[in-house]
Amino acid sequence: MTLSIASGFATRLWRRAAVAGLSFLFVAAVGTPAAQAQLRVDISGVGATQYPIAIADFSGSGNTQVPEIIRADLTRSGQFRLISAAGATLDLESTVSHDEWQARGADYLAFGSVTQDGGQYTVSYRLVDNARKAELDKVAFSGTEAELRRISHRIADRIYEKITGVRGVFSTRIAYVLQTGNGYELQIADADGQNPQVMLRSRQSIISPAWSPDGSRLAYVSFESGKPVIYIQTLATGQRAPVANYKGNNSAPAWSPDGNRLAIVLSRDGISQIYTINADGSDLRRVMRSPLIDTEPRFTPDGDSLVFTSDRGGNPQIYKVPAAGGDAQRLTFSGSYNISPRVSPDGSQLVYVTRRNGAFRIATMALSTGSEQLLTAGPDDQSPSYAPNGMQILYSSIQGGQSVLAVTSTDGRVKQKLSSLSGKVREPTWGPFTD
Repeated sequence: MTLSIASGFATRLWRRAAVAGLSFLFVAAVGTPAAQAQLRVDISGVGATQYPIAIADFSGSGNTQVPEIIRADLTRSGQFRLISAAGATLDLESTVSHDEWQARGADYLAFGSVTQDGGQYTVSYRLVDNARKAELDKVAFSGTEAELRRISHRIADRIYEKITGVRGVFSTRIAYVLQTGNGYELQIADADGQNPQVMLRSRQSIISPAWSPDGSRLAYVSFESGKPVIYIQTLATGQRAPVANYKGNNSAPAWSPDGNRLAIVLSRDGISQIYTINADGSDLRRVMRSPLIDTEPRFTPDGDSLVFTSDRGGNPQIYKVPAAGGDAQRLTFSGSYNISPRVSPDGSQLVYVTRRNGAFRIATMALSTGSEQLLTAGPDDQSPSYAPNGMQILYSSIQGGQSVLAVTSTDGRVKQKLSSLSGKVREPTWGPFTD
């Protein structure tokens, strides 16, 4: 068995399996707020195009949370330049002076109201194009006070899409593993890192979380039984069940686009190889046979193929194979170490971790041409994951000696750092659109 994927997923998994005989404590904690402080967002860079927009304070109950969240969402994207709306008094029925707002520098203006009736809130908003003197959007949402953050994200998504033509991802969620002094936590949070919730706690390692295509379930690997076992957990209820618990290592789950099957990695025959299996644990099928390690499979968006990491060529590189089995095709040729592949939602690009001059960096490659772009500088950037609209990439990073979640735009221009006050953040994955 080769150890050439020295710093990659496979060897980390073997190392954890070797020490997994320690005692453990497992607690399922559905919806439990995370104990550590919420994540702080630092932003650098701007997009190639920035849209000047003003977000006025919302009238009504005096709630300031909604416009603040919308402003923060649009700012984080790097594609909007926020114009001050200070001194403006607008309600939902106001007549907008488009020329006045254009004179302020705002091509677009969003405003609205928040009203309360008992425990129910109604958030109404309008979006106008000042240059064209036209209304672009008008909608109302209702919910409880606890749902105001999600409503705000949905409004930001609508603004983003109406102006850019691309669906927004502010109301999506992310998942990641947090290693603390007490063990490991599988957490989910809003895409901005806020509102973290603990889905699972364990004394032993939790690795490789993967969202189901409908966002209702997570597959992951837990070492709680003394060896790596693949589980699927329903987020709404906390109910979970083992899907793969074969002899040896069970690792690297990845969902098919229809949510019916998983690609997984098993060492039941002595070396890590790729299989597919139904989400209920039935109908295990081996994809191919290789004399060396095959790991980290991911379905392509059409579900027809898998991309994966293998050292079959002497060092870890990324390959592609039909999901039903067949001959593998090598995809990466730049550098001697390329791992952790993910295909963009539109199928045009590949993102992965590459090692250059001793630094682990995030790179993308155009699948049609093989052209590569390095997006990050390292020194230790890992586990890239595309946003569901394909415009950003989430990854884990060591920056200033601190373990953080980070986001980069796919052109590398805009970067975000979501920093936590305690713990090591690992293996992030961006969830799908859910409505």
